[in-house]
Amino acid sequence: MDTSIETEVKVRKKRKLWLLVMVSVAMLAGGVLLIRSFFASSIKRSEISTAKIERGDIENTITASGEVLPEFEEIITSPINASIRKVALDAGSPVKTGESVLTLDKSSSQMEYEKLRFQVESKQNDIRKLKLELDKSFYDLKSNNDIKQLRNSSLEAAVGNARRLYKAGGGTKEEVEQAELNLKVSQLEKQQLENEIKSKQQTMQVEIRESEIAAEIQQNDLKELERKLKQADIVASRPGVVTWINKNIGASIREGESLARIADLGSFKVVGSVSDNYLAELHTGMAALVRINDSTIRGLVVNVYPSIQNNIVSFDVQLTDRNNKLLRPNMKVDVFLVTATNNNVLRVANGPAFKGVSPQKIFVVSNGIAKAISVHTGMSNFDYIEIKDKLKEGDMIITSDMSDFVNSNEVIINN
Repeated sequence: MDTSIETEVKVRKKRKLWLLVMVSVAMLAGGVLLIRSFFASSIKRSEISTAKIERGDIENTITASGEVLPEFEEIITSPINASIRKVALDAGSPVKTGESVLTLDKSSSQMEYEKLRFQVESKQNDIRKLKLELDKSFYDLKSNNDIKQLRNSSLEAAVGNARRLYKAGGGTKEEVEQAELNLKVSQLEKQQLENEIKSKQQTMQVEIRESEIAAEIQQNDLKELERKLKQADIVASRPGVVTWINKNIGASIREGESLARIADLGSFKVVGSVSDNYLAELHTGMAALVRINDSTIRGLVVNVYPSIQNNIVSFDVQLTDRNNKLLRPNMKVDVFLVTATNNNVLRVANGPAFKGVSPQKIFVVSNGIAKAISVHTGMSNFDYIEIKDKLKEGDMIITSDMSDFVNSNEVIINN
């Protein structure tokens, strides 16, 4: 009977010991879990943004800035020195072809035109007078030459007579020689006169041509001034919208000074600028994406300006949709230049989680826990970034900035 009681007591003590051990282990485990949950990294779901890994195309881009400008803008300049008399339109006003934009005071240029016209007429009269004078001078020389010819004929006859008389014994040898000398002198004078006639002809042609050239120059100046006076009626050469106009009535305007700008608001382009560090990658024909709010308009780089100012390169983008309703003159936009394209790759929405250096630490979300992994990235643009390894289509990752958890391998996501 005593043995039975002692055995029962031992069993009870052993049960109590096991129970105590189990309770202690349970409390220890609960404490560990409690401490772990207290010190574990966590974040609210409302504080993060996530995106799924998907498969698709991606374009590698360079970020640039741009400004929307009318593709065609006419700058109207003053063709003459004048003053502004009247302004017909305001900036922002639509204008039709041939419609008056502003009126210039042309009185000064008109007086200059009349003065030049009189000078041209006077020059033409001088040419006619010169021709008459030269013709008279040439006629006088020719008449003298004819007289010389008659005198030579007479002297030749005298020489013949003197020779016959000398042979017949009725004259002397000195008389023959004198007659021959008189003939030679007359012949030389005639030859000299003929040379003078040739020289006078050439001189006449040169003098007349010089006068004609001077008259032609004045005539061209007159025509040019007449053309400028017609252009001084400032009208639009094409339909559009007045983007700027000089409204300073009475202000003196010099020839070539801007008076107004008329733009065709039915067609726009983008003038972009980017750091000269990307000059080697920038070229005509490369694709470009123009971002306006949440919309994107595609285009092509059609011109790269050769000059570099303040380490900035400028270029023109021709848009595929040039009259998009979102486009406005002088609007600032983001431009993304496409340097390369990959098709059917794993990609995910770009975000602050990606710092631009590969490999990168990102957090993959599963069952309320975000686990950190290191992945290699490839091409990137404003919208997407390429994922090269360790993830598959459909995986969910955190795309918001996780810099506060740089030393954590696991983050609990709380609702």
